[in-house]
Amino acid sequence: MSSREDVLSLLRSGEGFLSGQELSRRLGFSRAAVWKAVDALRRDGYEIEARTGLGYRLAAAPDALTEPEIRSFLGRTAVIGRELRCFEQLDSTNNYLKAQPGAPDGTVAVADCQTAGRGRMERSFQSPKGRGIYLSVLLRPPLPPDRLPPVTALAGVSVCAAVERVCGVRPGLKWPNDPVLNGKKLCGILTEMSLEAESGRLQFLVLGIGVNVGQRPKDFSPEVREVAVSLFQALGRPVSRPQLAAALLEELDRAYAALLAGDLSEYLAAYRRDCVNLGKTVQLIPSGGGPREIAQAVDVGGDFSLLVRDGDGRERAVRSGEVSVRGLWGYTE
Repeated sequence: MSSREDVLSLLRSGEGFLSGQELSRRLGFSRAAVWKAVDALRRDGYEIEARTGLGYRLAAAPDALTEPEIRSFLGRTAVIGRELRCFEQLDSTNNYLKAQPGAPDGTVAVADCQTAGRGRMERSFQSPKGRGIYLSVLLRPPLPPDRLPPVTALAGVSVCAAVERVCGVRPGLKWPNDPVLNGKKLCGILTEMSLEAESGRLQFLVLGIGVNVGQRPKDFSPEVREVAVSLFQALGRPVSRPQLAAALLEELDRAYAALLAGDLSEYLAAYRRDCVNLGKTVQLIPSGGGPREIAQAVDVGGDFSLLVRDGDGRERAVRSGEVSVRGLWGYTE
């Protein structure tokens, strides 16, 4: 760690005020180096109180998606988040990880903003600075490609669990992959894979997640404003981005372990419970274009497909690569 991070770690220890002399003794730095580290932390947004005769105390930390801030909330994870790369800006966290062929399983990229964030079907995902969580995880599971379609659904359940832990409210899931609050989209999820051309074996999978945390209505474009919501809008209070990012990484790590173990029963039950479409009339929107169909959403299949019943009473499973789902009168309704 740098002297800045070492000083921050001690100030986080909860011991109250620590004198410059004590910090210098514990860290093996000069008093001048301690002062420079404190000054650098203040420039980065940390509120550090200084009192004559007492020393320094951390009064408040910034709402920053930096490695020190995220790790201050992050517990031990088996795979996801062991390598954590944080950036002020990227075009896309997914694009960044796809260009890192040597990155190990579980590498995470986090950006404070994206200039070219993307969702499904090449839709743009608005990623304003300082407002949301924009992260991607690179995975190299030793599994055949036909075991991987549930990854996006597992990510959706993980987002719901992380929000519930930090905020005390659990979002719903609009099939196939949108966490929602108050009938509007809270989060976007995009999964991309690379396969070997000759063998069809998986090279890597990149899972991208963007959560709307602190956006106000003005932060969304007019067309997005109609369907999107942030946690600040829904709850009426700020939410710590580093705390939520850490909770999300922990939940994703648990879900990845379940995927590798081949036991997704807990996540299937959670998805069925959270799915806001079940029991409602929905529009089926073909991914390749064509007329929309009206059907009743009746269940979620074991492969996380949506089971629907048409007007003639016939039931069938639809999958996310084939159709999207929307309500009759709005995003979810």
